[in-house]
Amino acid sequence: MADGAFGMTKALERETAGVWAKVKDHVTPLEWPAQAALISEINALKRERNAVILAHNYMTPDIFHGVGDYVGDSLGLAKEAARSDARVIVQAGVHFMAETSKILNPDKTVLIPDPLAGCSLATSVTGADVRLIKARYPGLPVVTYVNTTADVKAETDICCTSANAVQVVEWAAKEWGVDRVILIPDEFLARNVAAQTSVGIIAWKGRCEVHERFTAADIAEMRAAWPEAEILAHPECPEEVLSAADFAGSTAAMSDYVEQRRPRQVVMITECSMASNVAADAPGTQFIGPCNMCPHMKRITLLNIRDCLRHMQFEVTVPEDVAERGRLAVQRMIDLPPPTIPARYDLVRARHHVAVELI
Repeated sequence: MADGAFGMTKALERETAGVWAKVKDHVTPLEWPAQAALISEINALKRERNAVILAHNYMTPDIFHGVGDYVGDSLGLAKEAARSDARVIVQAGVHFMAETSKILNPDKTVLIPDPLAGCSLATSVTGADVRLIKARYPGLPVVTYVNTTADVKAETDICCTSANAVQVVEWAAKEWGVDRVILIPDEFLARNVAAQTSVGIIAWKGRCEVHERFTAADIAEMRAAWPEAEILAHPECPEEVLSAADFAGSTAAMSDYVEQRRPRQVVMITECSMASNVAADAPGTQFIGPCNMCPHMKRITLLNIRDCLRHMQFEVTVPEDVAERGRLAVQRMIDLPPPTIPARYDLVRARHHVAVELI
């Protein structure tokens, strides 16, 4: 982009040149001056407020690359929240993530730019539901996906993410001395885990509204149109999608896959912004659709990030008794060794149907 184009000052252009290099394929030159100005203002407000921004992989590229201090999946962001020295944490993600940050940082101010940024998984189960599940299956550990509210985490023995769910389930079974584990609330993640472990899985019928819409027909259409493309699917997708894909893994695992294999063409069966953000660091790879957009993640914008920092608004709080019980479950997850990253990623990982007990 030429110096001073579209009203961009030379100073602002210099300040945001590195960001523009990463987002130029996803932001038009006409939009960029306004976005660059917001990025500059947000970064100044972060310094003024002693704040950091935790940006999930599903944030749009302008947020992910422009203002995110820590970027990644739910597990990575939870760990960064626990380590952060900042006094203010802005969660560029959805509400359950902000609650997790508050649980891990009770003495810090946690803000979310839009308090209505929710999650279909988080609303699919309540703390009262978990209490009933525990009464029905006494003595079995409850492993809960981090995509849940604080009151659910408070009823949980240990949390997991899609990156470490198999590891956590096997740890819980060994720690409790049982051969079955309750894994809630994502039904498809539970089925995916069951295909990779000998531990019996009791699951809940919660689903991610983004990933449950993908079908095996989507994969077939992509293979017909792009026969050389490598297809990666998130474990929140239905079993038929995982079986048809070349690789199934968390957002972190998909990023690692692209970094290690450097495929010429790749399809990411997940939220739309994920591919856009990974593409910035993989210039030799062509990223092909389809994708589904998360309406909740897209409630977070540069403008409302700026406003929440400017006015210190939309603080997220968690009752201390709930936070104290939820903290144990989250901290147990964080304290486990990192999930093993394969030395290399092989194409075509066999998937097979494994029965789970669905509550």
